[in-house]
Amino acid sequence: MPVPRNSKTTGSKQLRPGKTGAVENVRPEKEESFQAKRSPSSPQGAPKKRSAFGDITNVRRQHCCRDWGEEACGGAGWARFLSESTRKTPPAEAPVDPKLVPKNDPVPEEPVPAIEDIDKEQLGDPYASAEYAKEIFNYMKEREEKFLLPNYMENQHDISRDMRAILVDWMVEVQENFELNHETLYLAVKLVDHYLVEVVSMRDKLQLIGSTAILIASKFEERCPPCVDDFLYICDDAYKREELIAMEMSILRTLKFDINVPIPYRFLRRFAKCAHASMETLTLARFICEMTLPEYDYVQESASKLAASCLLLALKMKSLGGWSPTLEYYSGYSSQELHPLVKRLNFLLTYQHDDKLKAVRTKYSHRVFFEVAKSAPMDMLKLEVALKS
Repeated sequence: MPVPRNSKTTGSKQLRPGKTGAVENVRPEKEESFQAKRSPSSPQGAPKKRSAFGDITNVRRQHCCRDWGEEACGGAGWARFLSESTRKTPPAEAPVDPKLVPKNDPVPEEPVPAIEDIDKEQLGDPYASAEYAKEIFNYMKEREEKFLLPNYMENQHDISRDMRAILVDWMVEVQENFELNHETLYLAVKLVDHYLVEVVSMRDKLQLIGSTAILIASKFEERCPPCVDDFLYICDDAYKREELIAMEMSILRTLKFDINVPIPYRFLRRFAKCAHASMETLTLARFICEMTLPEYDYVQESASKLAASCLLLALKMKSLGGWSPTLEYYSGYSSQELHPLVKRLNFLLTYQHDDKLKAVRTKYSHRVFFEVAKSAPMDMLKLEVALKS
């Protein structure tokens, strides 16, 4: 008898694989086996029918298509997949007993000396230019090679070393009377030396060269430089205005207007800052450095090395220690490199050649300069011991 189309079956309903259906009509004895066929990995949690082993080949092809793409499911791609999937995994290495590994003795590291940043305290000062201080002094030290002086007295026939010493001694008095900066004095002496390297001069023009050099240096260093009439006056009107102006033009043209010559005084202040030297110690180093100005034997020394040697001798005279790593870093000189020049400077303080040239000693015997000129120089043997310590 045919069953009506809209009638519902009351018997057991067989579920098709992979299709969700009602489970109320399933017999109780088959419910447990039915729950066992549910796939826990089904996205909807619906029951999923599968055989015990399934189609292994088909499963591997599904993984291949998912991992390698559809093109890899056939041909060379499928063969490559099978070869890589069946490749044997290399055996893991056996653990090594740490007791059998030889231990190397640790090499002790040498302590790195601390270098102090001497410009960090003035970074906020727009007048100190602390951000560029290191680059400025490196540039000045590079320029020293350009301004190294030869032994030019061999080419001068009418002037001598003693005449130069008398001229520089007079220039020290001019600097003190006009209350000029120390940089002006050092630069003026450098201008005289560099001009005499290029030009053979007569002795009657030597004072004119010196006074004109101070005029040029004053224009370069001073805020309010003295006028031309002041320099004519200090020369006791021995020269005319036209001669002074002509000599100024001659010096500038001979030096090609490149008059920014590195001088020891600038380096000395920089190095004293590295050593945290007091004003009295700095003044003593300045006195030693200024004592070398009249001496022709020191014209060939570089400005930075001369400044470093003067400071080292002042530190030894004051028993303030030696050459620190910070000083070595900023100066570029080790203590051993300065020892020969330090001994020469101490010998200069002990035995002055000409007692008539007293401008520098008289200047630094004043209380304003802590009377450092009256300081006794070190004994040579004690200096040897102090430099080795």
